[in-house]
Amino acid sequence: MVMHVANLRQNYARDGLHEDDVHDDPLQQFATWFQEAADAEIREPNAMILGTVSPDGRPSARVVLLKDFDGKGFTFFTNYTSKKGTELIASGFASLVFWWEPLERQVRIEGRVEKISPEASDEYFYSRPRQSQLGAWASPQSEAIADREVLTQNFAALEAEYQDKKIPRPEHWGGFQVIPDQIEFWQGRPSRLHDRLAFSLAEDGSWSRQRLAP
Repeated sequence: MVMHVANLRQNYARDGLHEDDVHDDPLQQFATWFQEAADAEIREPNAMILGTVSPDGRPSARVVLLKDFDGKGFTFFTNYTSKKGTELIASGFASLVFWWEPLERQVRIEGRVEKISPEASDEYFYSRPRQSQLGAWASPQSEAIADREVLTQNFAALEAEYQDKKIPRPEHWGGFQVIPDQIEFWQGRPSRLHDRLAFSLAEDGSWSRQRLAP
């Protein structure tokens, strides 16, 4: 069966995005949109596409979960020795994309990335379910493995080793924070005349805003 992908179309007409309706600080505007996505009961509104680039310039992307954000940036957790972890450490930059389909909204973020403090990584690690803590040890993320049984055996061995014991946070696992210098808010509009408001960070720490053609 051939699917006619080119014929799949959606007319966006839910809302608009005017300059007067957007906060001067894009991080506060993100907080507003994120809360509206949560209030709309979108499944996993914190799901975001993380884009990285290899040392030879080859891009890659995957979905990860945002675990915190504040006036400085956006935090998520991963294995530092994974493909994304090594690429983030090597390049020092990342991109994020949020897509909230029921609200016909997208947010694009670019900026530098840095590891959060070991103490902050510890705090989040110990807030996770015990099974997830074991999973951080059991999976050699991004490495080739013979079969799924490898993970099952690793997990079982670790479960036995740490029975009735505190599970330490792996040194190779922790948080990254994306500190943005570019943030774009996209609102779907009819006739593909979408609203795009882009913010850029100046050297003095202030944000400038401009409208982009869709």
